[in-house]
Amino acid sequence: MATIKKFEDLEIWKLSREMSKNVYLLTFKDEFSKDFGLKDQIRRSSGSVMDNIAEGFGRGGNKEFTNFLTYSVASCNEVESQLYRAIDNEYISKEEFDFCYELCEKIISKTGSFIRYLNESNIKGIKYNNRVNELEIRYGNYEDEC
Repeated sequence: MATIKKFEDLEIWKLSREMSKNVYLLTFKDEFSKDFGLKDQIRRSSGSVMDNIAEGFGRGGNKEFTNFLTYSVASCNEVESQLYRAIDNEYISKEEFDFCYELCEKIISKTGSFIRYLNESNIKGIKYNNRVNELEIRYGNYEDEC
């Protein structure tokens, strides 16, 4: 796997950005734009997918990153549920629903695969690189004493 230096390099973040952009475009449609509650909620949920990926990446540790990736998946599920409300209220077409829903499913699947990869990896994350052993911090370097 190539080294990822910034969250913008992650495919799941790029897909999430695309999904969020599409959701925003849908919410400008006439009837959808007038349903302020649903419009605001689906916008926040779609943005949360990409934001949680970015925030988790910024934490620097795989365990925290994994937690934020699960939040991202949950937000993606929330977008899917809200898409149902949008189609049920005839704010969007079946084609628009299918496109966004399939994009959400792709994000969820790829994020799940990435979570599995992180869980199986021996790398703990960048915040653990060059970290001094806690015992050395408390008691000094043992070898210097010998």
